[in-house]
Amino acid sequence: MNKWNGAFQIAAVYVGTVVGAGFATGKEIVEFFSRFGFLGFITILISGFLFITLGTKLMLKAIDLKASSYEELNEYLFGRWFAKGMNIVMMVMLLGVCAVMLSGAGAVFEEHLGLPKLVGVFLTILLTFAVMLVGVKGLYAVNSFVVPIMITFNLILMIYSVSDEHFLKSFLSVPLVDNIWESAAAPFTYTALNLALAQAVLVPVAAEVNDKKIVRLGGLLGGALLTIILISSHLTLTMLPNVEVYEIPMAIVMKDLVTGIYWIYVIIIYGEIFTSVIGNIYGLERQMSRYIQAKSIWIYSGIILIIYFLSKIEYGVLLSYLYPLFGYFSLAFIVLLWLRPSGKQ
Repeated sequence: MNKWNGAFQIAAVYVGTVVGAGFATGKEIVEFFSRFGFLGFITILISGFLFITLGTKLMLKAIDLKASSYEELNEYLFGRWFAKGMNIVMMVMLLGVCAVMLSGAGAVFEEHLGLPKLVGVFLTILLTFAVMLVGVKGLYAVNSFVVPIMITFNLILMIYSVSDEHFLKSFLSVPLVDNIWESAAAPFTYTALNLALAQAVLVPVAAEVNDKKIVRLGGLLGGALLTIILISSHLTLTMLPNVEVYEIPMAIVMKDLVTGIYWIYVIIIYGEIFTSVIGNIYGLERQMSRYIQAKSIWIYSGIILIIYFLSKIEYGVLLSYLYPLFGYFSLAFIVLLWLRPSGKQ
């Protein structure tokens, strides 16, 4: 595999897995960062540093351990007995987050295309089956296509936002919120949540590539791109009054600032939700196949059936309650990952 081409594919999968329903729509960024104003910008920089360092370390460690699934990495971090409990929590988290993604896909269709939520949900399920039948190559292809477009449009939105005469005032403000203390924990819980979930995809992908130079470069590039997207999204969202009330705030900003490409951006948001759905379902299947003796298509079907029923809960409710809760659960994961020796480079 060509070094730069391989690194870009890994970076795209890394970004595509993390940039799911909450990230792409802006709802997740609001929940963890933007509602705290300027403090949110400071904590985004901390989160970006953690994405670069710990995301890269996670993948390098997967190669050292020759791990084919996140279960083996968790056994190394937590020990055999505690890992059993963590793996169960991880599976529940992945199913919950996949439900958020599927519900988010439905919210895009309902809120911005004027179509029933079920249309978005069932279209996502059909496309997921199609990509999963192709396997990891399908995962690479979808992410390599969607991620660069997403970054480009985010930067366009940011440029429009910072050009506004009221931008600096909005950017530097610190709103009065009851739970301002959560801003200090946000970069750690946010990174913990996303890395703990992303390991379901990053561990098998790193093990398959099995080249530390490519993986290290891909991790650095992926973490840097995530930081850029976080910053650009935050700078954009600071311009939206009452940002917390919207299900898909990024699309609202796009509609107000750059009306001409609004519909294209809605499709891109959907594409990013889709990349996260297929990434997490791929990771779940790899894990479950260790215990269930069945063809992949049947395991995928079972996973999708479970998340379909969970996705019936309102998208905003799912994200607001599940994501912070999962973030606190995942703190132990990044602490242990940080403390473990890096091994041979």
